Amino acid sequence: MQMIRKILSVVLSLAAATCLAAADINKASQAELESVKGIGPAMSGKILDERKKAPFKDWADVMERVKGVKQATAAKFSTGGLTVNGGTFERAVGADKAGEVKSTKKK
Repeated sequence: MQMIRKILSVVLSLAAATCLAAADINKASQAELESVKGIGPAMSGKILDERKKAPFKDWADVMERVKGVKQATAAKFSTGGLTVNGGTFERAVGADKAGEVKSTKKK
């Protein structure tokens, strides 16, 4: 019985770690992209199609190239663990209507 508990504990720990792991938009597989809250098969397909053309430089590049990704969506994806070159999305303070954003890299 104790062995089953230990195995179950390890499996649950690994599952929790996987859910919290960040996925970088330039490296993630389709399954990893879809593990981010709000990204389904259609959105992951759009991301992968654009990524085939060229890697994403930053969040502004993602919002420009991937139809359906604007500031609110980018913020949601970032909160869900998606990064661009290790950077999270943050709305720029006093951002204009053109969609100015800043990206912060985690160190």
